[in-house]
Amino acid sequence: MIFLQELAVADTFEWFNKLPEKFFVRLAVDLLTVTILVRLIYYRIYRRTDLFLTFFGFNLVIFLVTYLLNKVQMSMGAAFGLFAVFSMLRYRTEGISAKDMTYLFILISIGLISAIIKGSWDELGLVNGIIILAIWLLEGNLLMKRELTKNIYYDKIELVLPEKKAELLRDLQARTGLDIHRLEIQNMDFLKDSALITIFYYQTTASNEKKLEKPVLENA
Repeated sequence: MIFLQELAVADTFEWFNKLPEKFFVRLAVDLLTVTILVRLIYYRIYRRTDLFLTFFGFNLVIFLVTYLLNKVQMSMGAAFGLFAVFSMLRYRTEGISAKDMTYLFILISIGLISAIIKGSWDELGLVNGIIILAIWLLEGNLLMKRELTKNIYYDKIELVLPEKKAELLRDLQARTGLDIHRLEIQNMDFLKDSALITIFYYQTTASNEKKLEKPVLENA
């Protein structure tokens, strides 16, 4: 039994020795980039942890698969087909938004870039750094105000009229405490005297985002 355990450990270390050093360097740079994007940018803004497994899992699997396939000869058509399959992945659920899908696509792309780039680790770090910087600028309020949306059920159906749009906007601002600048009426239910409204607002402070954590407004 002891001999078998020693043999298994020896085989494991021999398997790791077969992997080149650049594999672990690229993997470290890739995981560091994903950690910065997911933990320091995505979580800081959206406060969601349920997609962490999806983000890290997709990125890691794409990196490993692409790195292994990169060691064999592939035609240009096969390479583009592989990227198309990975880039068109999406979840057919209502729980993932367009921005979540954008982050997922970016993390898949980072895994692909980290696995197939021909340069050294500093070039890979520079490319990933440019991606991080671009996302940080676009998600922040430096270049433009970041617009957020919420779908809410509104109970004052008498205000859902074109001529009372200004009054409706003021009431929504007062009840939500958000800097709402426009809205869209998605649906009206006259049996329940309610309407489904999409509100668009700017995030000015962190407290504004916490005032409306649920997408439904209850009747006070």
